[in-house]
Amino acid sequence: MASFVSVIGTIFVDCKGFASQAYNPAGRNLGKIQFVHGGVARNVAENLANLELPTAFVSTVDDTGLGEEIKQRLSRSRIHMEYIVSTVSEGMGMWLAVMDEKGDLAGSISQMPNLTALENLIQSKGEEIIGRSSHVVLELDLTEHLSRNVVSLAARMEKPVYGIPGNLDVILKHKDLLGQLDCFICNNIEAERLIDPAFSGKDHEGMIASMKDFAAETGLKSIVVTLGEKGSIYYDAITRDAGYQPVFPVQLVDSTGAGDAFFSGTVMGLIRGLALKDAVVCGTKVAGWTIESKENTCLDLKSKMHNDPYFQKLLVK
Repeated sequence: MASFVSVIGTIFVDCKGFASQAYNPAGRNLGKIQFVHGGVARNVAENLANLELPTAFVSTVDDTGLGEEIKQRLSRSRIHMEYIVSTVSEGMGMWLAVMDEKGDLAGSISQMPNLTALENLIQSKGEEIIGRSSHVVLELDLTEHLSRNVVSLAARMEKPVYGIPGNLDVILKHKDLLGQLDCFICNNIEAERLIDPAFSGKDHEGMIASMKDFAAETGLKSIVVTLGEKGSIYYDAITRDAGYQPVFPVQLVDSTGAGDAFFSGTVMGLIRGLALKDAVVCGTKVAGWTIESKENTCLDLKSKMHNDPYFQKLLVK
């Protein structure tokens, strides 16, 4: 039976407002509003599939016209959808985002989906799903029970797990879950809450020192922290390799989805056997291509990968 990378998490519908002039949070702002398919796990699943990894998405979706549209787009990316459960309502979340005149996120509000159906799916078919998986990607901040169920099954079946945070509600209370991950990727704001309140104010050496202490404390095998336009830093607790990766020049259109794209590119590199320092280069490139897109994912990601010399050198063998 064919195996795949299983991405476990949520689907969101994003309502984005783009200010056409200097954004005033206390006043009226003219601009454009659009609805796009989103959600951390949905974005990652689409990215991994477009990076040519066999991908299954484990999630819930509303049994509506919009839900059907989301499934059709996932299908076009050749994502395995056997484990997407349709619900009458609350199977998808909503994310309201306001972008300033530069395309940067100025504010947002999230409405979480009801996770009961996803919990029931993992409870009833989790062993089958993990058993068919070569690797597992887990959106960590769903519920403690769901996350523990997934990482426990993956540990028993010796399947690597890559974790990406959501709202940090679960991880802040249960950091021990991180010890069962092969790699954890977050941004510097999340690192301030998880690792050290002074994290962003440190130089690269200080950040890496904090990451090393955090990895030792939690048992993490590897960790990457993104620094926005300043790049990213990484630490592999197995090889002891650590370092800094700068960004590549891009034309900013919309920064939403960049973190999910970085995660996707980095995890794709790790799954293909690259060292962490090489995998974060892939993540940086995928994030840059996504920033230049109006969508939460880069629609021509596959062609960009095949036309990029770095990807050709490392991945086309």
